[in-house]
Amino acid sequence: MEPLRDIAVVAFAQSDHRRTSDELSEVEMLLPVLHEVQGRTGLRAGDIGFTCSGSTDYLAGRAFSFTMALDGVGAWPPISESHVEMDGAWALYEAWTKLLTGDADTALVYSYGKSSPGSVRDVLTRQLDPYYLAPLWPDSVALAALQARALIDAGETDEAELASVAARSRTSANTNSHAQLRGPVPQGDYLVRPLRTGDCPPVGDGAAAVILAAGDRARDLCERPAWIRGIDHRIEPHALGVRDLTDSPSTRLAAERAGAFELPHGLKGMGGAPTVDTAELHAPFSSQEVVLRKALRLDDSVRVNPSGGALAANPIMAAGLIRIGEAAARVHRGESDRALAHATSGPCLQQNLVAVLEGDAR
Repeated sequence: MEPLRDIAVVAFAQSDHRRTSDELSEVEMLLPVLHEVQGRTGLRAGDIGFTCSGSTDYLAGRAFSFTMALDGVGAWPPISESHVEMDGAWALYEAWTKLLTGDADTALVYSYGKSSPGSVRDVLTRQLDPYYLAPLWPDSVALAALQARALIDAGETDEAELASVAARSRTSANTNSHAQLRGPVPQGDYLVRPLRTGDCPPVGDGAAAVILAAGDRARDLCERPAWIRGIDHRIEPHALGVRDLTDSPSTRLAAERAGAFELPHGLKGMGGAPTVDTAELHAPFSSQEVVLRKALRLDDSVRVNPSGGALAANPIMAAGLIRIGEAAARVHRGESDRALAHATSGPCLQQNLVAVLEGDAR
């Protein structure tokens, strides 16, 4: 179905992603990003109809930590605000839904994460099934290695291809001043076989924000809005043992529902592969890009992760929103006409969101 309103990403900003930011609180890390994204549109806090954030209390180590971030937003006079305990991409989905209802014409979406204070590998075990899997304490890297081994055993990839994915991503990040890792990065020793250090994302801190606007308001705020032509998210079974780790049917279904396999807006018919020129994939591990490329039917004609992707910077809770923001920014600059953005959460690509962004015809 066609959405009732046309909604677009009109601005995007992100922090410089760093291994540590001990001298900054979450609010201090977030505040410059909020100022930048609002400055791109000329909007003030009081001009924004809805605000939605994504973060996790587990990283901060205290309950309701997201309320402190509202100090940076400015919550007085009272604002219409919501929060999701999830990557900011899912906060964007909520904001998109809010704008569809007509209750607001503009929305601010932001997310942030400080991974440096603790062990991310241990914290992420709290996502697992609490009865059978979590008591074994398999960390996020071990589970990703299990997925990589399944791909290699199935003949879907090999270690040389995984190394090339990592090398390409970090070479692409040379042009991304916000990336944590740029340029040639040695693959290094095995972290958990068959994954080497270079196949895994860096641990770091960062924040991101986007502004959404509907209809003519979007054109007032941005010269070339990135219209959200479709967005959808799906989830795999919680139990890893009942999943095929070499495939991602939830990603494929989300892409279908988002219209990724349809022809561009205004044209009729269906295509066999995404009619996009750019794809920003949230693949924290090199092996996960292999899975996503297959699920999304991406061939070599599509530019994948020109920003460097999550292998160059992976701030927990913000990396998925950054994929949408990076795709939108390329549309804004005229470097892309139709882009696909993907976000994930949970072990081995458990939850997946796909958005299709399109610029006005030139």
